[in-house]
Amino acid sequence: MTRPTQQLHDMGQSLWIDNITRTLLDDGTIERYIREYSVTGLTSNPSIFDKAIGSGAYDDVIAAAPADASDEDVFFTLAIEDLQRAADLFAPIHARTDGVDGWVSLEVSPELAYDTAATVAAAVDLHRRAGRDNLFIKIPGTPEGLPAITEAIASGVPVNVTLLFDAAQYRAAADAYLDGIERRIDAGLDPAVESVASVFMSRWDTAVANQVGDDLRNTLGLTIGLDVYRAYRELQDSERWQRLSGQGARLQRLLWASTSSKDPAAPDTLYVSGLAAPLTVNTMPDVTLLAFGDHGELGDPLPADGGDAGGRLAAFAAAGVDVVALAAKLQSDGAEAFVASWRELIGRIRTQRRSVG
Repeated sequence: MTRPTQQLHDMGQSLWIDNITRTLLDDGTIERYIREYSVTGLTSNPSIFDKAIGSGAYDDVIAAAPADASDEDVFFTLAIEDLQRAADLFAPIHARTDGVDGWVSLEVSPELAYDTAATVAAAVDLHRRAGRDNLFIKIPGTPEGLPAITEAIASGVPVNVTLLFDAAQYRAAADAYLDGIERRIDAGLDPAVESVASVFMSRWDTAVANQVGDDLRNTLGLTIGLDVYRAYRELQDSERWQRLSGQGARLQRLLWASTSSKDPAAPDTLYVSGLAAPLTVNTMPDVTLLAFGDHGELGDPLPADGGDAGGRLAAFAAAGVDVVALAAKLQSDGAEAFVASWRELIGRIRTQRRSVG
């Protein structure tokens, strides 16, 4: 019997795992996910590394770090080592799909969020240090991050645009990406620089859980997904994209992030079954991947025209939900949470260096 994860893959959606630790690499878990669950890529974030570092899994790397290395340098050294190994596992997929799939992601320091030049410099440096063609550098798609996305793409660095929440934020990220591609074309450079645009889903339903009735509970995330997917398909049909595609540009794929259900009363595969669409990516934690592989159901692909997204958004407006304001708040809160997680991670490394030094 074909696993639901394989069915989703065969439909044309990429399944990525939102996790990486040295243990998962050493014990063959990621290889098993590739082999048994059709996983074709991987994303990472500071919180994932923070937990693993706290477990002592990286004490040997931390102990071997030069005394004059900054805590941030120590982190990037161990993170790059892991992501190089992961990138090598996905390299055959990357080659087979001509660079469309088989990616891993590494995040720049969110402390640089308000400094475009520093963000771009860090992105270029991290990509160079990793030395893997199939490594994305994650840059938040906040208003302050958009110029850095354009600059990074123009510099030839593949970018995972993260922290997007609605169609307007997605369109802004897509514009930033296309601006970078157009700059490369104008300079006579290869326009085939890959990117994904990561839209966060479950936080929507968490944010309005106490504001809406049972008829709307756990439906806002999927409603936003419909609206974003409509914008994604509209971009593909636009004259701008058709012109750039004809010159060799690659489509910035839409990626669904934050796809684990937060409400115990909701299906544990809610944001997988409900966001199936070809030429998109769904990155999910282990528990969601395993749940979908066990009992997931593949529904109809998302409609290109967004289906009833307009009517569903109107129902939330009638319930007092200001979706535009909430999207801005979710992005702002998310940016603050990224910084807090980063500082916790660096603090953890500082603590571990003292204990193993």
